[in-house]
Amino acid sequence: MGDRERNKKRLLELLRAPDTGNAHCADCGAADPDWASYKLGIFICLNCCGVHRNFPDISRVKSVRLDFWDDSIVEVAVVLQFMIHNGNLRVKAKFEARVPAFYYIPQANDCLVLKEQWIRAKYERREFMADGETISLPGNREGFLWKRGRDNSQFLRRKFVLLAREGLLKYFTKEQGKSPKAVISIKDLNATFQTEKIGHPHGLQITYRRDGHTRNLFVYHESGKEIVDWFNALRAARLQYLKMAFPELPESELVPFLTRNYLKQGFMEKTGPKQKEPFKKRWFALDCHERRLLYYKNPLDAFEQGQVFLGNKEQGYEAYEDLPKGIRGNRWKAGLTIVTPERRFVLTCPSEKEQQEWLESLRGVLSSPLTPLNRLTASTESGRSSR
Repeated sequence: MGDRERNKKRLLELLRAPDTGNAHCADCGAADPDWASYKLGIFICLNCCGVHRNFPDISRVKSVRLDFWDDSIVEVAVVLQFMIHNGNLRVKAKFEARVPAFYYIPQANDCLVLKEQWIRAKYERREFMADGETISLPGNREGFLWKRGRDNSQFLRRKFVLLAREGLLKYFTKEQGKSPKAVISIKDLNATFQTEKIGHPHGLQITYRRDGHTRNLFVYHESGKEIVDWFNALRAARLQYLKMAFPELPESELVPFLTRNYLKQGFMEKTGPKQKEPFKKRWFALDCHERRLLYYKNPLDAFEQGQVFLGNKEQGYEAYEDLPKGIRGNRWKAGLTIVTPERRFVLTCPSEKEQQEWLESLRGVLSSPLTPLNRLTASTESGRSSR
Protein backbone atom coordinates (compact mmCIF):
# COMPACT_ATOMS: atom_id res chain seq x y z
CA MET A 1 0.00 0.00 0.00
CA GLY A 2 1.44 3.38 -1.01
CA ASP A 3 1.83 6.40 1.23
CA ARG A 4 -1.27 8.09 -0.14
CA GLU A 5 -3.59 5.14 0.40
CA ARG A 6 -2.16 4.39 3.83
CA ASN A 7 -2.59 8.00 4.94
CA LYS A 8 -6.11 8.19 3.56
CA LYS A 9 -7.04 5.01 5.41
CA ARG A 10 -5.73 6.43 8.68
CA LEU A 11 -7.71 9.64 8.16
CA LEU A 12 -10.91 7.71 7.47
CA GLU A 13 -10.32 5.72 10.64
CA LEU A 14 -10.00 9.00 12.54
CA LEU A 15 -13.32 10.18 11.07
CA ARG A 16 -15.04 7.08 12.42
CA ALA A 17 -13.25 7.01 15.76
CA PRO A 18 -15.73 6.99 18.70
CA ASP A 19 -15.83 9.73 21.35
CA THR A 20 -14.06 12.26 19.11
CA GLY A 21 -16.99 14.11 17.56
CA ASN A 22 -15.28 13.71 14.19
CA ALA A 23 -18.40 12.24 12.56
CA HIS A 24 -19.94 15.73 12.48
CA CYS A 25 -18.50 19.03 11.25
CA ALA A 26 -16.69 20.83 14.08
CA ASP A 27 -18.31 24.13 13.14
CA CYS A 28 -21.89 23.51 11.96
CA GLY A 29 -22.59 19.91 12.97
CA ALA A 30 -23.18 18.61 9.43
CA ALA A 31 -22.92 14.83 9.26
CA ASP A 32 -20.07 12.99 7.52
CA PRO A 33 -17.54 15.82 7.03
CA ASP A 34 -14.91 14.95 4.46
CA TRP A 35 -12.51 17.87 4.81
CA ALA A 36 -9.80 18.32 7.42
CA SER A 37 -8.11 21.39 8.83
CA TYR A 38 -4.76 19.87 9.61
CA LYS A 39 -3.58 23.09 11.24
CA LEU A 40 -6.43 23.02 13.78
CA GLY A 41 -6.82 19.26 13.99
CA ILE A 42 -10.52 19.10 13.08
CA PHE A 43 -12.83 17.63 10.46
CA ILE A 44 -15.24 20.01 8.71
CA CYS A 45 -17.85 19.99 5.93
CA LEU A 46 -17.44 21.43 2.45
CA ASN A 47 -19.34 24.66 3.24
CA CYS A 48 -17.30 25.44 6.34
CA CYS A 49 -14.14 24.48 4.48
CA GLY A 50 -14.78 27.38 2.10
CA VAL A 51 -14.66 29.79 5.05
CA HIS A 52 -11.49 28.24 6.49
CA ARG A 53 -9.70 28.82 3.18
CA ASN A 54 -10.00 32.58 3.77
CA PHE A 55 -7.50 32.59 6.66
CA PRO A 56 -4.61 30.25 5.79
CA ASP A 57 -2.47 31.58 8.63
CA ILE A 58 -4.96 30.01 11.05
CA SER A 59 -6.36 27.03 9.17
CA ARG A 60 -5.09 24.84 6.32
CA VAL A 61 -7.56 22.45 4.72
CA LYS A 62 -7.44 19.37 2.51
CA SER A 63 -10.05 16.89 1.33
CA VAL A 64 -9.87 13.58 3.18
CA ARG A 65 -10.92 11.60 0.10
CA LEU A 66 -9.94 13.68 -2.92
CA ASP A 67 -6.63 15.34 -2.03
CA PHE A 68 -3.26 13.59 -1.89
CA TRP A 69 -2.00 13.15 1.65
CA ASP A 70 1.49 12.43 0.41
CA ASP A 71 4.48 12.33 2.72
CA SER A 72 6.33 14.59 0.30
CA ILE A 73 3.61 17.27 0.39
CA VAL A 74 3.06 17.62 4.14
CA GLU A 75 4.60 15.97 7.15
CA VAL A 76 1.73 13.53 7.32
CA ALA A 77 2.97 11.55 10.28
CA VAL A 78 3.14 14.72 12.37
CA VAL A 79 -0.22 15.93 11.08
CA LEU A 80 -1.97 12.64 11.80
CA GLN A 81 -0.50 12.47 15.27
CA PHE A 82 -1.69 16.02 15.88
CA MET A 83 -5.22 15.18 14.72
CA ILE A 84 -5.28 12.02 16.82
CA HIS A 85 -4.52 14.05 19.93
CA ASN A 86 -7.00 16.76 19.04
CA GLY A 87 -10.19 15.85 17.19
CA ASN A 88 -13.40 17.80 17.01
CA LEU A 89 -14.53 17.49 20.62
CA ARG A 90 -11.22 18.58 22.10
CA VAL A 91 -10.81 21.52 19.75
CA LYS A 92 -14.41 22.61 20.33
CA ALA A 93 -13.84 22.48 24.08
CA LYS A 94 -10.89 24.83 23.60
CA PHE A 95 -12.38 27.34 21.16
CA GLU A 96 -15.96 27.20 22.49
CA ALA A 97 -15.18 27.29 26.21
CA ARG A 98 -17.27 30.40 26.91
CA VAL A 99 -19.93 30.83 24.24
CA PRO A 100 -22.64 33.10 25.72
CA ALA A 101 -26.10 31.56 26.00
CA PHE A 102 -27.54 34.20 23.65
CA TYR A 103 -24.96 33.63 20.88
CA TYR A 104 -26.43 31.73 17.95
CA ILE A 105 -24.42 28.64 16.96
CA PRO A 106 -25.21 27.90 13.31
CA GLN A 107 -26.42 24.53 12.13
CA ALA A 108 -25.80 22.70 8.87
CA ASN A 109 -28.75 24.30 7.04
CA ASP A 110 -28.06 27.88 8.13
CA CYS A 111 -26.91 30.59 5.73
CA LEU A 112 -23.27 31.29 4.93
CA VAL A 113 -22.96 34.60 6.80
CA LEU A 114 -23.86 32.93 10.11
CA LYS A 115 -21.32 30.17 9.56
CA GLU A 116 -18.62 32.58 8.40
CA GLN A 117 -18.92 34.88 11.40
CA TRP A 118 -19.13 31.95 13.84
CA ILE A 119 -15.93 30.46 12.42
CA ARG A 120 -14.14 33.81 12.42
CA ALA A 121 -15.28 34.52 15.98
CA LYS A 122 -13.95 31.13 17.12
CA TYR A 123 -10.60 30.83 15.41
CA GLU A 124 -9.66 34.26 14.07
CA ARG A 125 -10.90 36.54 16.86
CA ARG A 126 -10.81 33.79 19.54
CA GLU A 127 -13.81 35.31 21.31
CA PHE A 128 -14.87 32.21 23.24
CA MET A 129 -11.62 30.84 24.66
CA ALA A 130 -11.31 30.35 28.41
CA ASP A 131 -8.59 32.97 28.80
CA GLY A 132 -10.36 35.62 26.74
CA GLU A 133 -12.26 38.66 27.94
CA THR A 134 -15.60 37.97 29.59
CA ILE A 135 -18.46 38.52 27.14
CA SER A 136 -21.36 40.27 28.86
CA LEU A 137 -24.89 40.77 27.66
CA PRO A 138 -24.97 43.68 25.19
CA GLY A 139 -26.78 46.74 26.50
CA ASN A 140 -27.59 49.48 24.01
CA ARG A 141 -26.72 49.30 20.33
CA GLU A 142 -27.04 51.91 17.62
CA GLY A 143 -26.30 51.84 13.91
CA PHE A 144 -27.59 51.97 10.36
CA LEU A 145 -29.21 49.17 8.38
CA TRP A 146 -30.64 49.12 4.88
CA LYS A 147 -34.39 48.59 5.24
CA ARG A 148 -36.86 47.63 2.53
CA GLY A 149 -39.74 50.06 2.10
CA ARG A 150 -43.14 48.85 3.22
CA ASP A 151 -44.88 49.72 -0.03
CA ASN A 152 -42.03 49.32 -2.51
CA SER A 153 -38.93 47.22 -3.07
CA GLN A 154 -36.41 50.02 -2.48
CA PHE A 155 -33.93 49.62 0.38
CA LEU A 156 -33.18 52.84 2.28
CA ARG A 157 -30.63 53.56 4.99
CA ARG A 158 -32.33 53.70 8.38
CA LYS A 159 -31.08 54.31 11.90
CA PHE A 160 -31.80 51.53 14.42
CA VAL A 161 -31.45 51.83 18.19
CA LEU A 162 -31.64 48.85 20.56
CA LEU A 163 -32.35 49.60 24.22
CA ALA A 164 -31.92 46.16 25.73
CA ARG A 165 -32.61 47.04 29.35
CA GLU A 166 -35.80 48.87 28.37
CA GLY A 167 -36.74 45.99 26.08
CA LEU A 168 -37.18 48.20 23.01
CA LEU A 169 -35.97 48.42 19.42
CA LYS A 170 -36.54 51.67 17.53
CA TYR A 171 -35.89 52.76 13.99
CA PHE A 172 -35.86 56.22 12.48
CA THR A 173 -36.44 57.45 8.93
CA LYS A 174 -34.15 60.47 9.51
CA GLU A 175 -30.59 60.14 10.77
CA GLN A 176 -30.99 62.94 13.31
CA GLY A 177 -34.70 62.42 13.86
CA LYS A 178 -36.03 62.50 17.40
CA SER A 179 -39.29 60.70 16.72
CA PRO A 180 -38.91 57.02 15.78
CA LYS A 181 -40.91 55.55 12.93
CA ALA A 182 -41.60 52.49 15.11
CA VAL A 183 -41.01 51.41 18.69
CA ILE A 184 -40.85 47.62 18.90
CA SER A 185 -41.20 45.64 22.08
CA ILE A 186 -38.59 42.91 22.53
CA LYS A 187 -41.42 40.80 23.97
CA ASP A 188 -42.91 40.30 20.49
CA LEU A 189 -39.73 40.34 18.41
CA ASN A 190 -38.15 37.64 16.30
CA ALA A 191 -35.21 37.78 13.89
CA THR A 192 -34.34 35.22 11.23
CA PHE A 193 -31.88 35.28 8.34
CA GLN A 194 -33.78 35.04 5.05
CA THR A 195 -31.04 35.61 2.52
CA GLU A 196 -32.73 33.99 -0.48
CA LYS A 197 -36.11 35.60 0.11
CA ILE A 198 -34.60 39.06 0.63
CA GLY A 199 -32.10 38.60 -2.18
CA HIS A 200 -29.02 39.63 -0.18
CA PRO A 201 -26.39 37.37 1.50
CA HIS A 202 -26.80 39.35 4.73
CA GLY A 203 -30.60 39.65 4.61
CA LEU A 204 -32.31 39.59 8.00
CA GLN A 205 -36.07 39.51 8.65
CA ILE A 206 -37.25 41.13 11.89
CA THR A 207 -40.84 40.47 12.92
CA TYR A 208 -42.99 41.77 15.75
CA ARG A 209 -46.64 41.92 16.75
CA ARG A 210 -48.66 45.06 15.99
CA ASP A 211 -52.41 45.40 16.38
CA GLY A 212 -52.89 41.65 16.31
CA HIS A 213 -50.82 41.22 13.13
CA THR A 214 -47.23 40.24 12.40
CA ARG A 215 -45.17 43.14 11.02
CA ASN A 216 -42.14 42.22 8.90
CA LEU A 217 -39.03 44.37 8.49
CA PHE A 218 -36.50 43.26 5.87
CA VAL A 219 -32.99 44.63 6.46
CA TYR A 220 -29.34 44.01 5.62
CA HIS A 221 -25.89 45.46 6.24
CA GLU A 222 -22.90 45.40 3.89
CA SER A 223 -20.77 43.93 6.67
CA GLY A 224 -21.42 40.30 7.60
CA LYS A 225 -19.99 40.88 11.08
CA GLU A 226 -22.24 43.88 11.66
CA ILE A 227 -25.48 42.11 10.73
CA VAL A 228 -24.59 39.02 12.81
CA ASP A 229 -23.68 41.29 15.74
CA TRP A 230 -27.12 42.91 15.44
CA PHE A 231 -28.73 39.49 15.32
CA ASN A 232 -26.96 38.33 18.49
CA ALA A 233 -27.68 41.65 20.24
CA LEU A 234 -31.39 41.11 19.59
CA ARG A 235 -31.07 37.58 20.99
CA ALA A 236 -29.34 38.93 24.09
CA ALA A 237 -32.13 41.46 24.62
CA ARG A 238 -34.70 38.70 24.24
CA LEU A 239 -32.88 36.61 26.85
CA GLN A 240 -33.01 39.48 29.34
CA TYR A 241 -36.74 39.88 28.76
CA LEU A 242 -37.52 36.16 29.05
CA LYS A 243 -35.53 35.82 32.26
CA MET A 244 -37.67 38.54 33.81
CA ALA A 245 -40.93 37.22 32.36
CA PHE A 246 -40.26 33.59 33.34
CA PRO A 247 -37.94 33.63 36.38
CA GLU A 248 -38.98 30.10 37.30
CA LEU A 249 -37.69 28.60 34.03
CA PRO A 250 -34.03 27.58 33.61
CA GLU A 251 -32.00 29.40 30.99
CA SER A 252 -31.74 26.27 28.86
CA GLU A 253 -35.53 26.29 28.32
CA LEU A 254 -35.52 29.96 27.32
CA VAL A 255 -32.71 29.85 24.75
CA PRO A 256 -34.78 28.08 22.02
CA PHE A 257 -37.25 30.99 22.17
CA LEU A 258 -34.72 33.81 21.68
CA THR A 259 -35.14 33.66 17.91
CA ARG A 260 -36.38 30.94 15.57
CA ASN A 261 -36.39 30.06 11.92
CA TYR A 262 -39.59 29.17 10.16
CA LEU A 263 -40.18 25.43 10.20
CA LYS A 264 -41.33 25.59 6.57
CA GLN A 265 -42.12 28.26 3.97
CA GLY A 266 -43.49 28.18 0.45
CA PHE A 267 -46.40 28.81 -1.88
CA MET A 268 -49.74 27.05 -1.55
CA GLU A 269 -53.20 27.90 -2.84
CA LYS A 270 -56.12 28.41 -0.46
CA THR A 271 -59.85 28.86 -0.69
CA GLY A 272 -62.07 30.84 1.66
CA PRO A 273 -64.06 29.88 4.78
CA LYS A 274 -67.04 28.59 2.77
CA GLN A 275 -64.78 26.46 0.52
CA LYS A 276 -66.66 27.87 -2.46
CA GLU A 277 -64.35 30.81 -3.10
CA PRO A 278 -61.71 30.60 -5.87
CA PHE A 279 -58.32 29.20 -4.84
CA LYS A 280 -55.67 31.93 -4.62
CA LYS A 281 -51.90 31.57 -4.49
CA ARG A 282 -50.39 32.66 -1.16
CA TRP A 283 -46.98 32.51 0.53
CA PHE A 284 -47.13 30.52 3.78
CA ALA A 285 -44.71 30.57 6.72
CA LEU A 286 -44.96 28.15 9.65
CA ASP A 287 -43.72 29.53 12.99
CA CYS A 288 -43.58 26.42 15.16
CA HIS A 289 -42.65 28.24 18.40
CA GLU A 290 -45.65 30.56 18.24
CA ARG A 291 -47.68 27.76 16.64
CA ARG A 292 -48.85 30.04 13.85
CA LEU A 293 -49.27 29.45 10.13
CA LEU A 294 -49.12 32.86 8.47
CA TYR A 295 -49.93 33.60 4.87
CA TYR A 296 -49.11 36.49 2.58
CA LYS A 297 -49.88 37.57 -0.95
CA ASN A 298 -46.13 37.94 -1.56
CA PRO A 299 -43.11 36.68 0.42
CA LEU A 300 -41.88 40.22 1.19
CA ASP A 301 -45.20 41.71 2.35
CA ALA A 302 -45.04 43.88 5.45
CA PHE A 303 -48.17 42.29 6.99
CA GLU A 304 -49.78 38.88 6.70
CA GLN A 305 -53.18 38.50 5.09
CA GLY A 306 -54.25 35.92 7.64
CA GLN A 307 -53.00 33.43 10.18
CA VAL A 308 -53.98 30.14 11.76
CA PHE A 309 -53.20 29.39 15.39
CA LEU A 310 -52.27 25.72 15.78
CA GLY A 311 -53.22 24.19 19.10
CA ASN A 312 -52.80 20.47 19.66
CA LYS A 313 -54.85 17.38 18.89
CA GLU A 314 -56.49 17.30 22.32
CA GLN A 315 -57.96 20.74 21.61
CA GLY A 316 -59.52 19.65 18.32
CA TYR A 317 -56.79 20.63 15.86
CA GLU A 318 -55.90 18.31 13.00
CA ALA A 319 -54.17 18.21 9.61
CA TYR A 320 -54.93 15.56 7.04
CA GLU A 321 -54.16 14.73 3.45
CA ASP A 322 -56.45 15.55 0.51
CA LEU A 323 -59.42 17.88 0.07
CA PRO A 324 -62.98 17.63 1.37
CA LYS A 325 -65.38 15.80 -0.91
CA GLY A 326 -66.57 17.89 -3.85
CA ILE A 327 -63.76 20.48 -3.64
CA ARG A 328 -61.08 20.79 -6.31
CA GLY A 329 -58.05 23.03 -6.42
CA ASN A 330 -57.32 25.52 -9.16
CA ARG A 331 -53.92 24.70 -10.71
CA TRP A 332 -52.63 22.36 -7.99
CA LYS A 333 -54.28 19.11 -7.01
CA ALA A 334 -52.23 17.84 -4.03
CA GLY A 335 -54.48 18.96 -1.21
CA LEU A 336 -54.41 19.18 2.56
CA THR A 337 -56.90 20.36 5.16
CA ILE A 338 -56.27 21.97 8.54
CA VAL A 339 -59.09 21.61 11.07
CA THR A 340 -59.41 24.09 13.95
CA PRO A 341 -62.28 24.53 16.45
CA GLU A 342 -63.45 27.53 14.41
CA ARG A 343 -63.16 26.33 10.79
CA ARG A 344 -61.41 24.26 8.16
CA PHE A 345 -58.56 25.64 6.05
CA VAL A 346 -58.42 23.97 2.63
CA LEU A 347 -55.11 24.24 0.76
CA THR A 348 -53.41 22.81 -2.32
CA CYS A 349 -49.68 22.27 -2.87
CA PRO A 350 -47.63 22.47 -6.09
CA SER A 351 -46.51 18.83 -5.75
CA GLU A 352 -47.08 15.71 -3.67
CA LYS A 353 -43.59 16.16 -2.21
CA GLU A 354 -44.53 19.62 -0.95
CA GLN A 355 -47.83 18.25 0.35
CA GLN A 356 -46.05 15.60 2.44
CA GLU A 357 -43.48 18.09 3.76
CA TRP A 358 -46.23 20.47 4.86
CA LEU A 359 -48.19 17.66 6.48
CA GLU A 360 -45.13 16.42 8.36
CA SER A 361 -44.35 19.95 9.60
CA LEU A 362 -47.94 20.73 10.61
CA ARG A 363 -48.43 17.41 12.39
CA GLY A 364 -45.19 17.94 14.25
CA VAL A 365 -46.55 21.18 15.69
CA LEU A 366 -50.01 19.75 16.42
CA SER A 367 -48.58 16.75 18.27
CA SER A 368 -46.39 18.84 20.59
CA PRO A 369 -47.72 20.19 23.91
CA LEU A 370 -48.16 23.90 24.50
CA THR A 371 -45.31 25.47 26.48
CA PRO A 372 -45.57 28.42 28.90
CA LEU A 373 -44.23 30.65 26.12
CA ASN A 374 -46.86 29.36 23.69
CA ARG A 375 -49.51 30.52 26.13
CA LEU A 376 -48.29 34.09 25.67
CA THR A 377 -49.69 33.95 22.15
CA ALA A 378 -52.54 31.55 22.84
CA SER A 379 -54.48 34.42 24.42
CA THR A 380 -54.68 35.93 20.95
CA GLU A 381 -55.45 32.56 19.37
CA SER A 382 -56.87 33.07 15.98
CA GLY A 383 -58.18 31.28 12.97
CA ARG A 384 -58.41 34.58 11.18
CA SER A 385 -58.67 34.55 7.43
CA SER A 386 -59.07 38.00 5.99
CA ARG A 387 -58.28 37.25 2.37
